[in-house]
Amino acid sequence: MRFFDRTKEITSLREIRRMSENNAQFTVVTGRRRIGKTSLVWKAYENEPFLYFFVARKAEGDLCEDYKLEIENKLGIPTIGRAEHFTDVFEFLMKLSTERPITLFIDEFQEFFRVNKSVFSDMQRIWDIYSPKAHMNLIVCGSIYSMMTKIFKDKKEPLYNRQTRFMTVRPFTPTVLKEILTEYNPGYTAEDLLALYSFTGGVAKYVQLLIDAGATTKSAMLDHIIKSDSIFLGEGKAVLIEEFGKEYGVYFSILSAIARGKISRSEIENVVGKEIGGYLTKLENEYELIAKKQPLFEKSSTKNVRYTIEDNFFTFWFRFIHKYSYMLEIENYESVKTIINRDYETFSGMMLERYFRRVLIEHQAYTRIGGWWNRKGENEIDIVAENELNEEATFFEVKRKAGNIDMEMLEHKSEVFLRATGEFKGYKISYKGLSMDDI
Repeated sequence: MRFFDRTKEITSLREIRRMSENNAQFTVVTGRRRIGKTSLVWKAYENEPFLYFFVARKAEGDLCEDYKLEIENKLGIPTIGRAEHFTDVFEFLMKLSTERPITLFIDEFQEFFRVNKSVFSDMQRIWDIYSPKAHMNLIVCGSIYSMMTKIFKDKKEPLYNRQTRFMTVRPFTPTVLKEILTEYNPGYTAEDLLALYSFTGGVAKYVQLLIDAGATTKSAMLDHIIKSDSIFLGEGKAVLIEEFGKEYGVYFSILSAIARGKISRSEIENVVGKEIGGYLTKLENEYELIAKKQPLFEKSSTKNVRYTIEDNFFTFWFRFIHKYSYMLEIENYESVKTIINRDYETFSGMMLERYFRRVLIEHQAYTRIGGWWNRKGENEIDIVAENELNEEATFFEVKRKAGNIDMEMLEHKSEVFLRATGEFKGYKISYKGLSMDDI
C-alpha cells in the first residue's frame, strides 16, 4: 500500500526543520503502536539527509557504535573515539549543531529506560547547555504511549516540558479510508468500508496489512484476520502486555468486560471481582484506551457514567479474539468466524455510530458533539450535535437499516432531552436519520 494522508503532519515536520535552522527544535511524536509514526518521519524527510538512531535492546556501548557509523556515513565526518555512553554521542552532535544544521530522529526513545535511565537527565543537561546556540532538529518517537507520556509530561521527569512540539499521530479518518478503498477496490460497498473501519479503526499498519493482502471486502478481511498465521490474533497481547506490565491480567479482564457491553463501573466490578477505580483511571488518563462517557450537560461528574474502549481494533479484539481464544488455540477458525458473522450486525451497529461521529468531527460543522441518555436508560439519543455559533442543534438516530429509523420517536426523545437539560432555548432544532445508505 502506498503512503496515504498525513499532509498536515508532514507540513508541520518540514516547517519544524526550517525553524531549527535558526532555533533548536525538540519534537516528540507519539501515538499508539502501529499507527505509522516512523513512516511519517521518514516520509517527511525523504528528500533530506537526517540521522536515524534506533534504540534497540542491547548494550549501550553497542548502540553507540551503531550511532557512530550512522554519523560517519550520513555526515561524512570522523567522530569521537569509542563511546560507551549515549550522552557522549548526543553531546558531540549538539556541539556540532552549533556550527551546522542537523536533524536527528531517535526511534523507540522510551527504550532508554532499559538501556540506561540516566540518559534522560544527561540529555536534559546537554540540551539546556547547547540548545540556545544550536541548529538541532531533534525528533524522538516511541511506541509505548504511557512511557512516552511519562517522560515528557510527568513533572518529576528530567525532560518534562523540554519539547518544543508534542505531535500525536491519529488513525486514518473515514475520508482517508474511502480514498484507500477507492484506489484498491473501486467497487467497494458500504459494508466493506464499515468493516475496514470496524476492524482496524483506521490504524495504518492494520489497514496496510489488509490492503497488501488484497483483503478489500468484508468477507476477505475476516478471512485474513482469522487464520492460522494472522498477526491480528496475537496483536492485543503484543501491544498491551508491555504497556500494562505485571498487572495486565486485571486490565485485560476490564477491557474484556467493556467489550462485551458491561459499561458501568458496578457491572465491570461484578465481572472482575474486585474494586477497579484506580485501574479505570489509568486506562483513561495514562493509557488513553478507554473513555468515561456521560450524557451531554450532565451536571454531576460521577453519575450516569459509561465506559467505552476508544480503539476500534481493541474493541474487536477483546470482543471476539480474546473472548474466543480457546477456540483459536485448537485452530477452530471457522467457528470463530461464524460467531463474528452471527454477532456482526450488533457490533457493526455500534461501530456505525462511531463512524458517523468521526465524520461529523471531521467536517468541523459543530462546536459540540455527544450522546444523551437519562438515568433510567429509557430515553437515549445516539448523537446530539450543537453549533453554538449559529444557535443550531441536530439530533441524530443511527441504524444500519434506514427503514428502522423512527423519526417520530427521535423527536419525542429530543423533547425529553430539552425538558431535562433546559438547553438549546431559542435554537433552530433539526432531526436526521443516518444509516448504511449514508456512509
